[in-house]
This record gives sequence, C-alpha cells and structure tokens, in this order.
Amino acid sequence: MEVLNTNTRFLHDHLLEYAQRLSHTLPEKLNVFYFVNSGSEANDLALRLARQYTQHEDVIVLDHNFENKLYIVLFHQDLLVLEDNFPAPIPDTYRGKYREDHKDVAQVYADEVRQVIDKAHKRNRKQGLTSMTLTQTLVCRYVRRAGGVFVADEVQVGLGRVGKHFWAFQLQGEDFTPDVVPMGKPIGNGHSLSCMATTQEIAEAFTATGVEYFNTKYSTSFSAQSCIREKVISIQLAFLALGLEGTQSCAIGLAVLDVIEKEDLGDNATKVGIYLLGLLNELQYKHPIIGDVRYLLRLLVSGL
Repeated sequence: MEVLNTNTRFLHDHLLEYAQRLSHTLPEKLNVFYFVNSGSEANDLALRLARQYTQHEDVIVLDHNFENKLYIVLFHQDLLVLEDNFPAPIPDTYRGKYREDHKDVAQVYADEVRQVIDKAHKRNRKQGLTSMTLTQTLVCRYVRRAGGVFVADEVQVGLGRVGKHFWAFQLQGEDFTPDVVPMGKPIGNGHSLSCMATTQEIAEAFTATGVEYFNTKYSTSFSAQSCIREKVISIQLAFLALGLEGTQSCAIGLAVLDVIEKEDLGDNATKVGIYLLGLLNELQYKHPIIGDVRYLLRLLVSGL
C-alpha cells in the first residue's frame, strides 16, 4: 500500500509581484515581507521577531494605546499588566502630561521614553521593542541606543491616509526608517490580507531559530520572506507555492495599490481632510464644549 500526499499549492507570480510593489513604497532597508491575515497577527509576529533579534523581552508602549486583542500583545492596552510592560505617557498636547504651550513638547515626551528606559535598566531589564503609531525620531534614537528596535504600526494610518506620504512614519522625514512595520487588512480593502515588513538582519535572526513562521490559512509559504531589492533575488523556494486563497489575496492587494495610485487617493485624503477640518473648526467655534480639534488629514479627533 502506498501513500499519496496532495495539496492545492501551485506556482504563481502574484506574491512576488505584490511584495515588490509594496517595497517601492517603503525605505530600501525594509525589504523582507511576511504576509498574514490581520493587523493583530502582524503585531504578534512583530513582537516575536523583535524579541528574537534583540534577545530582550521588555516592551515600551504608550498609555491607552490600542493595538489588538491577541494575548501576546495585550500589554499594549490597560487590559493586562505584565512585568515586561513599560508604559510611557501618550503624547497628547491637549489633555496630556505636557500641553501645546510647552516650549519643546516633542522633546519632553521623548524624554519620558528615555526615563522609562533608564528605570528599566535600574531593574536590570532591557527593552526589545517599542511600538508607536505616530513615530518620533527622538524616541527611535533612544530605543536603538538601548538595544531595542522600533515598530511603526501602520495598521490604521498607512496607505496614503495622511495625505502626501504613503506611510505615516514618513512624516518624520526621508532619513527615518523604522525596524518593523506591521500593516493591517486595509491593504486588502478589508479582505483578510495583512503584512509585516522588516529588515534582512531582523528576519535572519528569526529564521536562525529554525522555527518557521506558519500561517494556517495561507500556508507556510505565503508568510515566508523574500529579499527583493537586490539584483539577485533571494527567495525561499516554498515562497512561490501558494494556496488558492493566498493567490487571490495577492491579487486583491495588487488591485488596492492600483486604485490608490490611479485615483490618487493620497491627494484625495489631503483635500477631504482639509475640508473636514474646516467643518469641525466651525463647530468648535459655535460650541464651546468642543475644546480641541487635532488632525492629520484623514486622522481627526475632537476633544470634549
């Protein structure tokens, strides 16, 4: 009696093409991509890679920061207090610890992170990861100096939603490059497609463990990695072997990028954001209960 093993995987160019299209929107150093189901899974994987690369367990997060509901990243919220959680105050210039009238509000909030690092070191602990949605160059400098990596969470702010830049971390300037960038289901317009981009060094440290990242929906190969910016393309052999759903997901991701580019949705976010800002400012003028309108084009918050 013989055993026959069959599956629905097959070779297709969509995955490589999609990774290459994404790479064109990112700094050159971010050239390794893991494809997953959701932003939650992308953040979960970011934590695993960061801890393996730095060999540190601790995490610096912002107070009240929402990431997702996976147990391993619940330290991003107030729902779970862990020994390896080191919260820093959220940089809120309206109700936060430091207000907009401070002479250098960015510096003092960054200094709060530095104090968190110093406090942790006094307890003989070291941070392996800092995760923030709207990144700061000063914070990143402190974190890397302490041996950590910087995660720029683009789940809710990427894909041109800040207007002139495709990713929110690019607001920090062309020279700023985070170490890990998780992306959520918006890259598939709500379809179960997400991604985590990182550097070759961090990916290699994770691969060296011998524990392959496994995704049950898209198969192991769909969440493998590819270094696509070099002249000689380095790909794990299984990377091109996709299940049907993985191929469809890549096609959806490519279609989303096509629409963003052809319809110039980044410019649309700028126009709509400015228009909405004007309306909210009018409401603020009419209703004293509205104390503040904070905005970054499509990302607007009203303070009561």
